[in-house]
Amino acid sequence: MSNVDGHDAGTPTWFDLMTPDLAGAQKFFGELFGWTFNQGGAETGYYTMCQKNGRNAAGMGKRPENAPYPTSWSVYFDSRDIDAHAARVREAGGQVVMGPMDVMDAGRMLVCVDPTGATFGYWQARRHTGAQVIDEHGAMTWCEANTRDGAKAAEFYGKVLEVEPRKMPMAEAPNFTYYTLHKGEKAVAGVMQMNEQWPAGIPAHWMPYFAVDDADAACEKIKSLGGKVMNGPFDTTYGRIAVVADPYGAAFSIIKLSPAATAS
Repeated sequence: MSNVDGHDAGTPTWFDLMTPDLAGAQKFFGELFGWTFNQGGAETGYYTMCQKNGRNAAGMGKRPENAPYPTSWSVYFDSRDIDAHAARVREAGGQVVMGPMDVMDAGRMLVCVDPTGATFGYWQARRHTGAQVIDEHGAMTWCEANTRDGAKAAEFYGKVLEVEPRKMPMAEAPNFTYYTLHKGEKAVAGVMQMNEQWPAGIPAHWMPYFAVDDADAACEKIKSLGGKVMNGPFDTTYGRIAVVADPYGAAFSIIKLSPAATAS
């Protein structure tokens, strides 16, 4: 088990889901990941902390019926100054679509869109310090921007997250373009350029990855619970991956981490 008590600035700190069926999503993810749930009251919109062994792993909220956004997972990056990040996003060619705003005493939030169309957020911690468990079954482990213009997205995130984009050599998959975003020598997130293998209607988006003990067994579990397996499982240097969706259409990825990934 990998417990953490806070995250470095500019690195992923939190994933959360907006779903049309909070009870149904809790049942699905509870059985898939072994999560338990600490659900807030009406004053929080019933926002729920999804927990592993009593530690926060992710969040979940009820999507309003007329919301202008799809049922989806969101990725948030740690910020020490939300207002400064709002200015930086605008200067780099992105848009601020919500905030900066206080979320009671939990922290401050900002939601943005990068120049290629992918939505992401910042979180400035107060009481809520982000995910408290990572890199184990049912915990966040990686995320990447999927976009039609990888170079533009990588340049943007280099500026607004203060990370170094590095283009990965892809000898085994020459049709793919992938960048890793580094804090020092540690890769903290990625940028994948969607090519002709992605349906044209898929917009730019951030993809969260959750670790699992067994990718094949998790895929079978997902299908038995009413979800879908959209791609995989397939092997990579970093682990065995599948792209999946819950019964309400929210896409996410699962990965059985390889020894190389866990050692990095």
